[in-house]
Amino acid sequence: MARELGLDLVEVAAQAKPPVCRIMDYSRWKYEQSKRMKEARKKQKVQDVKELKMRPTIDDHDFEVKVRSCQKFLSEGDKVKATIMFRGREMAHLENGQRVLEALLERVKGLCVVERPPRIEGRNMIMVLSPKPQSQQQSAQAAQAKAQAAEPKSED
Repeated sequence: MARELGLDLVEVAAQAKPPVCRIMDYSRWKYEQSKRMKEARKKQKVQDVKELKMRPTIDDHDFEVKVRSCQKFLSEGDKVKATIMFRGREMAHLENGQRVLEALLERVKGLCVVERPPRIEGRNMIMVLSPKPQSQQQSAQAAQAKAQAAEPKSED
């Protein structure tokens, strides 16, 4: 019957009693399946890990630039690895690096969750942040915008 129609007899469920078969154009079905797989791969987002390197004595403006970079990376769906690099006697004052990472987290807490809390690895203190799921992120951004609008602006 399948040969008369120029189609293939394909076994769909071999374990069923009786086995289930289907008459279809198998090569066309394989082609459509591969097209669907390619389309699904295109829509996937590969999550990269972006690194922010800072020093414990970072200046305010430089810190603001790093915060904006971190916000951009998180909003694009990438993970952020925040690294504080210590040199020489700075290792005696690890709390300064801890403060910088806590300040960074405070500024971007609406966009991310802490995947790995601050931890010392050699001469570096590392914290890994990953983006929140989209629905939570949008509500957090709205709350953050509302809070910024409510802050009184000082005039000089």
